[in-house]
Amino acid sequence: MTNDKASVVTTEEYERQPVPDSKLKSWKGFLGMYAGEHAAGTEFVIGPLFLTAGVSAFDLIIGLLLGNFLAVLSWRFLTAEVAVKNRLTLYYQLERICGKNLVTFYNLANGILFCFLAGAMITVSATAVGIPFDMEMPKLTDTMPNGPTWIIIVIAIGIVISLIAARGYNSVVKAANWMSPFIVLAFLVAGVVALRQLGVSSFSEFWAIWGDGGDPFPGQLKYTFWHVVIWSWFCNAAMHIGMSDLTVFRYAKNAKAGWTTAAGMYVGHYMAWIAAALLYAVYLQSPEALAIMANGEAPSVAPGPLAYNAIGVFGIIAVVIAGWTTANPTIYRAGLAFQAIIPKASTFWVTMLAGGIATIAGLFPAFAMKLLDFVAVYGFILAPVGAIIVFEHFFAERAGIVKNYALNSGSNFNLAVLLAWGISFVVFYGLSVTQGVFLSFLTLPAWLTCGALFLILSKIMQKKGSV
Repeated sequence: MTNDKASVVTTEEYERQPVPDSKLKSWKGFLGMYAGEHAAGTEFVIGPLFLTAGVSAFDLIIGLLLGNFLAVLSWRFLTAEVAVKNRLTLYYQLERICGKNLVTFYNLANGILFCFLAGAMITVSATAVGIPFDMEMPKLTDTMPNGPTWIIIVIAIGIVISLIAARGYNSVVKAANWMSPFIVLAFLVAGVVALRQLGVSSFSEFWAIWGDGGDPFPGQLKYTFWHVVIWSWFCNAAMHIGMSDLTVFRYAKNAKAGWTTAAGMYVGHYMAWIAAALLYAVYLQSPEALAIMANGEAPSVAPGPLAYNAIGVFGIIAVVIAGWTTANPTIYRAGLAFQAIIPKASTFWVTMLAGGIATIAGLFPAFAMKLLDFVAVYGFILAPVGAIIVFEHFFAERAGIVKNYALNSGSNFNLAVLLAWGISFVVFYGLSVTQGVFLSFLTLPAWLTCGALFLILSKIMQKKGSV
């Protein structure tokens, strides 16, 4: 569920021109990349959080099957389709439509959200590093740092990760590629061990782990079948319907490469989530967890102890590496987003700035403990920007608007884009807040509304010469 895509591409190449045919990649490279990338640090948290939401067996197992398939379809028929037609990065394609000044605003939002996501992964790694120090683990409801040991460990991890990211993306990517098979194996082994610890010997016993669902833990939202489907579809909304992966699939020989995302969805977002949930199910049977629940509190979902209880030191190493390989490229990408805003600053220092923000975020466990909510917000904010690209690509001629208007008109700020994005955000986020609607349910309506408004406003404003 991460944003590291440079195992297929070097993002510094062809940033402002289409990728030439000689540089196109086969589908095999994308398959390996997605399989490894989506079995990451986030998965150690998301799996247990589904259990805290009181999901039933059917809701989880079938809901994830459907939701992840919808995500694959989004990558295949939207992202990959647009990418192979234009072969441009997300940022340059946006600049051609929106203008440089508006893309700067997008970069700021993108960079900050990247930092928060990286901060959650620093939190994940800290829960493993803290085990030898007998550190108190953050509770599910914690928002603030719980002690000096936690603060010291998070800061130390943040410094190391930031320094590595600041040295350059190539070293980060090479390490991540080497570590990805190890992480996938760790999830698989942990899931098998957890099944044995739970005494599962048949599919019916496996199904009974979740049963018919139940009440969510204190402070958690109850997830139904449709919560699971829609959330798993849009947890990577920024990547597929938000078009961030244009940067990846512009290197694909044809749009069929979009099907390779299934490797990520069903290795990471299916196998890994369920394996992590099984680790938590084991912990919930422990005397410690039973005592916590008897007091009406929610047991911790700290990944480090969960993995350690199942597979020992191997689990600690897996959690540390998973968090590290997710946070590193995320911090680097946040640095690139900030550098686009302050181009005269060196890559090293803007990356260190991003790492500092991520480290501060990592001090607050809420970003990891509320990861389901954060990822929903992340996708909701960034996905509608992708609608601008999709609707222009498929409907510009039918709507009678000029494609790549900022490029063709010399404009640095396409007001139609800002209004479409802003109106869709305010209306649907406001609906979520005031009416208590699950935010992921509103991601698709916001996306469609933003795209439609873009066409309508562009038609009106281009006629008046206002854009």
